[in-house]
Amino acid sequence: MSEVADPQRAPELHRVRRMMRAWRFYDHFRTDDQAPARQPQVGTRTEVLSDTGNDLAAALQTIIESGGDGRLAQAIDRAFPGRSVAVHVEAGMFLTTFSQPGMLRALNAGELSDGTLRYLLLCAALLTVRPPELMVLNEPETSLHIDLLPAVAELIVEAAESYQIIVVTHSEKLIAHLEHSKKVHRHELVKELGETKIQGQGLLDGLPWTWPVRGRM
Repeated sequence: MSEVADPQRAPELHRVRRMMRAWRFYDHFRTDDQAPARQPQVGTRTEVLSDTGNDLAAALQTIIESGGDGRLAQAIDRAFPGRSVAVHVEAGMFLTTFSQPGMLRALNAGELSDGTLRYLLLCAALLTVRPPELMVLNEPETSLHIDLLPAVAELIVEAAESYQIIVVTHSEKLIAHLEHSKKVHRHELVKELGETKIQGQGLLDGLPWTWPVRGRM
């Protein structure tokens, strides 16, 4: 598409390419001990969380400073009642911290469980101050405790009020929570004779498609 998407000769393709470049894909957030999100990060305004999550603290701080602190606090309280998240700043470096009742000090990102860290990454992605036209989340339930799924579903449904979200998941429980919203559309993929199909879709239901002809676009 990059070769033919010329703004003068092919303005439609140019617009499609520009639109597709703005789509966001979050395929896998690392939450292991050496995950980038656990490390201190250079503090800079970050309107969009990277697909690796390495700028988690900066993205959270940007949400807070852009007036999204209330929504962030609400999302945290739904999943972890009484807890709160903040960003510690020292010598220009940002570090995510997590406070909870009964603890004498806040936990830093390096001390959080995999599930807690992943939930914070989902918050930073979905509460973005610069919403995309489309966001794709691949298996957001990975490493999350089952009790967090209602909060994740609510976070996704609320974000979908501002932009389109595609969730790829194997979790029936997450699907059930998402389907509490009437605006959610479910498409189940099945394999038939080695071919992936949408369940319930007949031969005449799919979009028409033919093999391209050489020399013709």
